[in-house]
Amino acid sequence: MEQKRRSRRDFLQNIVIVLLSLSALLLFAQTQLYNLGDETYAGLFSATGSQVTMEPAEGQVEFSVPVRIAVSGPYGRYGSVTMETGREAFAPLGRLMGEVIGSAKTYTVCDEEAFLGALKGTCAYYDFLNPLPLSVLAGLAGGATADDTAARLLTVAADTKGVGLYLWDGAEEYRRYSTAVTAEALESAIGQYELGNVCFAFEGIDQETELEGIAPYALFMQEEPLMAVLTEEIPSVEAESLLAALQFNPNTKSRYTESSGTEVIVENGRTLRLRTDGRISYHSGGDPTLSVSAAGDTPTLAEIASEGSARMHQLLTAAGGGQGTLYLQQMRQTGPTVTLTYGYEVNGVPVRFVDGENAGSITLSGTTVTALELRLRRYTATEEETVLLPLRQAAAIAKRHEDAELFIGYVSDGNGRADARWLVE
Repeated sequence: MEQKRRSRRDFLQNIVIVLLSLSALLLFAQTQLYNLGDETYAGLFSATGSQVTMEPAEGQVEFSVPVRIAVSGPYGRYGSVTMETGREAFAPLGRLMGEVIGSAKTYTVCDEEAFLGALKGTCAYYDFLNPLPLSVLAGLAGGATADDTAARLLTVAADTKGVGLYLWDGAEEYRRYSTAVTAEALESAIGQYELGNVCFAFEGIDQETELEGIAPYALFMQEEPLMAVLTEEIPSVEAESLLAALQFNPNTKSRYTESSGTEVIVENGRTLRLRTDGRISYHSGGDPTLSVSAAGDTPTLAEIASEGSARMHQLLTAAGGGQGTLYLQQMRQTGPTVTLTYGYEVNGVPVRFVDGENAGSITLSGTTVTALELRLRRYTATEEETVLLPLRQAAAIAKRHEDAELFIGYVSDGNGRADARWLVE
């Protein structure tokens, strides 16, 4: 028996040695390619290069976004305003959403009253903060659809016609899709959450406090979550790591520094600017070196969302990461050109800058990345907790704005600190 154990151990050790050797060989080869010049380095990462590009499985989107969720059953409602699609706690609702969107084939136009009615019964509710294509939302949940209809809110509800998917685009249109999901599957997903800690604005907090004037779908916890104060800093980043992430030759000599301190790198018509305030600006100049993969000649919105987000996260990782991550806020398409806009979020809570600007954006024409902007920031939670204004007082102030969207978010004051506050949009 002992001899067999030793033999098995020796066998496993030999495998590990072989894998480490191959890894070292690949690393050496990559280092040599970096030093062979601009043409070889560009070819290594371009769509026409021989390097094998890892592509997400069909229908999969390899990133996460914040989502406010609620599930309603016969005994109450559970909700969270600090959830992300990538968390394990979201998995039951994620699987349900993927199945529902994937099986949603036909729809009828409905109205706000029908949407509100669906929330009063057995249902699962998703608020993605901003409208995103259904194909992208399906990918976030492991599903797939060719439907690119914009959706801000989704409700999966059981009614007399079966289990329907109710959708609001964040502006005017409401839809109800028929799905193949069963009432038992809906109830099973809901049953995995402990009910009784959240309400919608249209219901009011209690008999004494109504929330008239607040957007009806705003979600509020009976006990607001404890929110840590964040420190915010501009990370010190070596230019070479960003050059590698953007597929420049890290050893390029085509670089200079402007009087403002901005470092400028130029290669094959492409321009990268690294500003002292942590902003990155990239323009392709028509060069297709920086590109995304697509199964066909034209990338789908799901493919663009996946690979565009991967590019942005790669840059943030090169800057040292932190507890803040980028999330997709918006996708705008004009012909073959698609622009993705991003914000920061920390533990499912969005971060807003006092100047009103976004964290970054990436623009693609077909498969080519034509422009990219990113405001590099690093967020770290402290032991200090933010004291939020009581909901009743916050709601009274928000009523001054018609149909105000009242929610909790972090605000960056530009002085190295971000506090959680009630925000109105």
